[in-house]
Amino acid sequence: MDIEQIDVTALPDDFTAVTDQILLDIREDDEWESGHVRGALHMPLDDVPARVDEIDLDCDLLVICRTSGRSFRLLSYFAQRGIDGVCVSGGMVAWEAAGKPIETGR
Repeated sequence: MDIEQIDVTALPDDFTAVTDQILLDIREDDEWESGHVRGALHMPLDDVPARVDEIDLDCDLLVICRTSGRSFRLLSYFAQRGIDGVCVSGGMVAWEAAGKPIETGR
Protein backbone atom coordinates (compact mmCIF):
# COMPACT_ATOMS: atom_id res chain seq x y z
CA MET A 1 0.00 0.00 0.00
CA ASP A 2 1.29 3.44 -0.91
CA ILE A 3 1.31 6.05 1.84
CA GLU A 4 1.39 9.65 0.68
CA GLN A 5 4.32 11.67 2.02
CA ILE A 6 5.05 15.37 2.37
CA ASP A 7 8.39 17.08 2.86
CA VAL A 8 8.86 19.19 5.99
CA THR A 9 9.77 22.20 3.82
CA ALA A 10 6.21 22.20 2.42
CA LEU A 11 4.69 22.65 5.89
CA PRO A 12 4.15 25.76 8.01
CA ASP A 13 6.54 26.30 10.94
CA ASP A 14 3.62 26.69 13.36
CA PHE A 15 0.24 24.91 13.26
CA THR A 16 -1.39 27.05 15.97
CA ALA A 17 -3.54 29.05 13.54
CA VAL A 18 -3.90 26.35 10.87
CA THR A 19 -7.55 25.33 10.62
CA ASP A 20 -7.59 22.95 7.65
CA GLN A 21 -4.74 20.63 8.69
CA ILE A 22 -3.84 18.70 11.82
CA LEU A 23 -0.26 17.74 12.54
CA LEU A 24 -0.54 14.62 14.71
CA ASP A 25 2.67 13.92 16.63
CA ILE A 26 2.63 10.26 17.71
CA ARG A 27 5.92 10.16 19.60
CA GLU A 28 6.21 9.27 23.28
CA ASP A 29 5.89 11.92 25.99
CA ASP A 30 9.65 12.29 26.54
CA GLU A 31 10.24 12.75 22.79
CA TRP A 32 7.48 15.38 22.64
CA GLU A 33 8.90 17.29 25.61
CA SER A 34 12.38 17.36 24.08
CA GLY A 35 11.09 19.16 20.99
CA HIS A 36 7.89 19.41 18.94
CA VAL A 37 6.16 21.56 16.34
CA ARG A 38 4.14 24.41 17.81
CA GLY A 39 0.41 23.75 17.41
CA ALA A 40 0.79 20.00 16.78
CA LEU A 41 -1.61 17.57 18.42
CA HIS A 42 0.28 15.13 20.65
CA MET A 43 -1.04 11.61 20.99
CA PRO A 44 1.41 8.74 21.57
CA LEU A 45 1.01 5.96 18.99
CA ASP A 46 -0.34 3.39 21.45
CA ASP A 47 -3.07 5.84 22.56
CA VAL A 48 -4.35 6.68 19.08
CA PRO A 49 -6.87 3.83 18.56
CA ALA A 50 -8.67 4.68 21.81
CA ARG A 51 -8.50 8.44 21.19
CA VAL A 52 -9.16 8.66 17.44
CA ASP A 53 -12.40 10.56 18.14
CA GLU A 54 -10.26 13.47 19.39
CA ILE A 55 -8.87 13.95 15.86
CA ASP A 56 -10.90 16.17 13.51
CA LEU A 57 -10.97 13.89 10.48
CA ASP A 58 -12.56 16.64 8.37
CA CYS A 59 -9.13 18.28 8.30
CA ASP A 60 -6.15 17.09 6.29
CA LEU A 61 -4.29 14.73 8.63
CA LEU A 62 -0.50 14.91 8.70
CA VAL A 63 1.31 12.38 10.90
CA ILE A 64 4.79 12.90 12.32
CA CYS A 65 7.07 10.79 14.52
CA ARG A 66 10.85 10.68 14.91
CA THR A 67 11.86 9.37 11.46
CA SER A 68 8.60 8.14 9.79
CA GLY A 69 8.48 4.47 10.88
CA ARG A 70 5.67 4.86 13.39
CA SER A 71 3.85 7.25 11.06
CA PHE A 72 3.80 4.60 8.31
CA ARG A 73 2.46 2.01 10.77
CA LEU A 74 -0.32 4.30 11.96
CA LEU A 75 -1.24 5.41 8.45
CA SER A 76 -1.44 1.77 7.33
CA TYR A 77 -3.77 1.09 10.27
CA PHE A 78 -5.85 4.15 9.37
CA ALA A 79 -6.02 3.17 5.67
CA GLN A 80 -7.53 -0.18 6.64
CA ARG A 81 -10.25 1.77 8.45
CA GLY A 82 -10.90 4.23 5.63
CA ILE A 83 -9.06 7.16 7.24
CA ASP A 84 -6.79 9.18 4.95
CA GLY A 85 -3.56 10.75 6.11
CA VAL A 86 -0.13 11.89 4.97
CA CYS A 87 3.26 10.97 6.42
CA VAL A 88 5.68 13.80 7.19
CA SER A 89 8.75 12.41 5.45
CA GLY A 90 11.73 12.01 7.77
CA GLY A 91 9.74 13.07 10.84
CA MET A 92 11.17 15.35 13.49
CA VAL A 93 14.72 14.43 12.48
CA ALA A 94 14.06 15.98 9.06
CA TRP A 95 12.17 18.89 10.66
CA GLU A 96 15.16 19.83 12.81
CA ALA A 97 17.66 19.17 10.00
CA ALA A 98 15.74 21.68 7.86
CA GLY A 99 16.22 24.28 10.60
CA LYS A 100 12.52 24.55 11.34
CA PRO A 101 11.59 25.81 14.84
CA ILE A 102 10.66 23.56 17.73
CA GLU A 103 9.16 24.06 21.18
CA THR A 104 10.21 22.14 24.24
CA GLY A 105 8.27 21.10 27.33
CA ARG A 106 4.62 20.17 27.65
